[in-house]
Amino acid sequence: MTREVRSKSLTFDQAGAVLDAAAGTRIYAYVVLYLLIGARTEELRALTWKEVDLVGDPDKDIPPWIAVWRSVREGGDTKTKRSRRSLALPKRCVEALKAQKEQQRRDKKVAGDKWKDHGLVFASLVGTPLDAHNVRRAFRGIVKDAGMPAYYWTPREMRHVFVSLLSDSGVPLEDIARLVGHSGTAVTEAVYRKQIRPVLLQGAAVMDTLFAR
Repeated sequence: MTREVRSKSLTFDQAGAVLDAAAGTRIYAYVVLYLLIGARTEELRALTWKEVDLVGDPDKDIPPWIAVWRSVREGGDTKTKRSRRSLALPKRCVEALKAQKEQQRRDKKVAGDKWKDHGLVFASLVGTPLDAHNVRRAFRGIVKDAGMPAYYWTPREMRHVFVSLLSDSGVPLEDIARLVGHSGTAVTEAVYRKQIRPVLLQGAAVMDTLFAR
């Protein structure tokens, strides 16, 4: 018998509360990207600055974007070949990443000779890769500050929130599958079926509308 895959998702108001609670923390940009582009936690922890374009090319109508091409999985590859994808960045992600870059500049100055430059977007105080356990612990503190039971939520569930918000906003299943890096709609339907509604729009533009300042 195939084990049923269950999913859970924050409401729009809860997602907003998490973003507000994350503001000012060291993993704010991490939480923003998790919620607003739907990347996997292992993809974000492997992300380097050379895979981030915070400007784009306005003359060619290319928005700021992020290349999700690697992960911290064994071998450094993404979960599947279809998981390699380039995603437009919502404005709130661009703002958060600019702040992240400035925070990292200060961290590097304080660390001095102890800094280990791996080019990572999300790194420790000395530039080394983030530990998954520390990320989960920090995230649960944010969830608690947002007024929800910390034990019930992990960063991984933020992909469910991303899918839910896009689906509720009218993005078709096929587009959602591409955005989250699934090889087809079957996995998206199986894992996120409680959130899926078939309709019509697109990722970054939807998130800009939902989370406009």
